Amino acid sequence: MIAFAGITIVSTNLLCDCYRYPDPECGPARNRSFMEAVKYYLGEKSHKVCGVIVQESLCGTAIAYIITSASSIKAIQRSNCYHKEGHQAACDYGDTFYMLLFGLVQIVVSQIPDFHNMEWLSVVAALMSFTYSFIGFSLGVAKVIENGKIMGSITGVPASSLANKLWLVFQALGDIAFAYPYSIIVLEIQDTLKSPPPENKTMKRASKVAIFVTTFFYLCCGCFGYAAFGNDTPGNLLTGFGFYEPYWLIDFANACIVLHLVGGYQIFSQPIFAFAEGWFAKKFPNSGFVINFYTFKLPLLPGFQLNLLRLCFRTAYVISTTGIAMLFPYFNSVLGLLGALNFWPLTVYFPVEMYFVQKKIGAWTRKWIVLRTFSFVCFLVTVVGFIGSLEGLISAKLS
Repeated sequence: MIAFAGITIVSTNLLCDCYRYPDPECGPARNRSFMEAVKYYLGEKSHKVCGVIVQESLCGTAIAYIITSASSIKAIQRSNCYHKEGHQAACDYGDTFYMLLFGLVQIVVSQIPDFHNMEWLSVVAALMSFTYSFIGFSLGVAKVIENGKIMGSITGVPASSLANKLWLVFQALGDIAFAYPYSIIVLEIQDTLKSPPPENKTMKRASKVAIFVTTFFYLCCGCFGYAAFGNDTPGNLLTGFGFYEPYWLIDFANACIVLHLVGGYQIFSQPIFAFAEGWFAKKFPNSGFVINFYTFKLPLLPGFQLNLLRLCFRTAYVISTTGIAMLFPYFNSVLGLLGALNFWPLTVYFPVEMYFVQKKIGAWTRKWIVLRTFSFVCFLVTVVGFIGSLEGLISAKLS
């Protein structure tokens, strides 16, 4: 985790210097998004390749959020059942209904026009994230104190063979890779900052604080979770039922997760909506289906404008992501696969290549060799994480 935190700090620092050009502090040209920066520094071909990866990353994250939210809603049901029927009760519930329920909510919420109308949703999502992280950390500490000893071992969870152990380790690398990087939104955030001081310096400081806080919670939840349950630690502390009591606190934490993911789904889906709707507007500028808005007024609610393209496309998108999540409802394997697939290209390769152009770093110089080595090592992490997560996903599907 500390290594991935370090990689994220390096990657973010490289990106922050690519916001302005040619000078990272006072250059007149600005790159207001990750995609815009790739096009500016690396050209049209890289821009197209990056676009495919970015859209896949955003869509994959939305699918992962559906899976996670369904697990949390199901955990609330199971928590109440265990409290009422006892810890040995079956209390089995499927995922499909809860995924459909989350999808229905997203069909409604997806009609929010764009990011500028989502500030309240972002604030709620951030508060919920802090809340459930703190609850998970606190429950882990309480369980260790209750046990009176630290569970587990330095070698981790045993496996039936060396190969199976390696698959699990590789999948874990993918999981951590999914959890850390946020490179595709760094420049969008930096574009909202005012100067002086220079935006890149402010963003670097803010990123270090954010990564420090994130790492603190990851280490606390991960380490105290394993210390509390040892080799029986569930993949998700709040849904895998290491904790049964206090049941109301488990319910509250999982409700916070669901509220967080309602907002998170939109944050990662809105760029896709904007891209698709912008493409349709350019392709069919005179189509009433694309450009016409209709005002609706419901009792006790303010009026809102409805666009048929927005309604149809966003509804179809939510249905498709929900359908894929229902086909592959495997929390850790899906997160690991997505994390490994996107980690190297978005977090390392493109930022390093843009930094070379921005700083005019020549081949075989000391800095060039160091960053090339850094990129290659991260590429190997992506490969092994992808292989391990793909194996885990196939095994889970076949079983």
